[in-house]
Amino acid sequence: MELTLLGTGAPDGLPRPDCPCAACATARGAGSRAATALLVDDALLLDLTPGAVFAAARAGHSLTGVRQVLLTHPHDGPAVELPAGLPPAGRVPDGRVLTLISGHRVRAVPMDAPGTGYEVTSPEGARLLYLPPGGAPAGLTEPAAQPYDLVAADIVGRPDAVARLRAVGAAGPATELIAVHLGHDAPPGPELERRLAAAGAQAVPDGTTLTVGGYPAPPVVPRRTLVTGGARSGKSVEAERRLETYPEVVYVATGGRRDGDAEWAARVGLHRERRPAAWRTEETCEVAGLLASDGPPLLIDCLSLWLTDVMDRVDAWDDAAWARGGERALRDRTRELVAAVRGTRRTVVLVTNETGSGVVPATAAGRRFRDELGRLNAAVAEECEQVLLVVAGQVLTLRG
Repeated sequence: MELTLLGTGAPDGLPRPDCPCAACATARGAGSRAATALLVDDALLLDLTPGAVFAAARAGHSLTGVRQVLLTHPHDGPAVELPAGLPPAGRVPDGRVLTLISGHRVRAVPMDAPGTGYEVTSPEGARLLYLPPGGAPAGLTEPAAQPYDLVAADIVGRPDAVARLRAVGAAGPATELIAVHLGHDAPPGPELERRLAAAGAQAVPDGTTLTVGGYPAPPVVPRRTLVTGGARSGKSVEAERRLETYPEVVYVATGGRRDGDAEWAARVGLHRERRPAAWRTEETCEVAGLLASDGPPLLIDCLSLWLTDVMDRVDAWDDAAWARGGERALRDRTRELVAAVRGTRRTVVLVTNETGSGVVPATAAGRRFRDELGRLNAAVAEECEQVLLVVAGQVLTLRG
């Protein structure tokens, strides 16, 4: 099955008309995107958008052979003129199956938001799922008979749609994930590519033709990632984004509880509220054991609090205790953690802090913590396929 993406943008395109935002100001040339529309085997058009005829011609295709035009969502704004020769555009009731004269079978998939998704099966058996902007499949409870070959969806706006499909086996390791409906809320350029790559997905330019059911090279998703940055830099948000398309994640909170500390409780509450409900939380500093076990991906937040706990246990804050054996005990614990990161078979994202770029601590204990955290960060980074630095919410790739 041949799929041509006539457009890959949000319903109002990118850049949006008369929008002064930075994303729209820089979306020029190859960075611009027309509203998403998909042409399947020159026989089926999913979503009718302005300029579809010219977009098809630029991609080397024609709409003269289209036998069915289906819409996935309400189209706001002025009516789009139906090109001559095309059948009327319409939407299919949820659950209904159409069989086209071309041999394609189309099933309407119910969504949890206004709109309709379409599952398209070619005469040869290749399977495509196309979801509307802002939509995710509803009512997925039973295991899928087989995964789709390709899913085109609003991955930036609704990453949980991919998580739902993965949870029931409808999206597997070989499923090609294509991000569409990309608007000015999506990050531009390399940042978009990096974020999608973490989900095993990609974005393609308008006019791209893909073979559904072929044998694309599986995306390279880093298994171990270290995210570092300063206070309130956005590093925890970045770490969470990297795992938001997974159906199950274990969030390892190394900070623990602090009875009577209202401010700390508020911080913990904010973190919990923004995490997907399906994620499970483990409040522990026994991280090495989790890394050694099998299971879903781990998000460890954060190494600096883990180090604080270890220094508490070995009394590393006291100069005399440090000299008597605290340093040796700390080194043993950090070597254990680094070895566990090296040997883990789980997908893991670790968060840490950069504390060595600011004011030099006034106490020996403070300087000791700063130095030990720097050593720990460097050792863990050496074992990770990807290392990211977050500054003012912007992500810089240091490795990978």
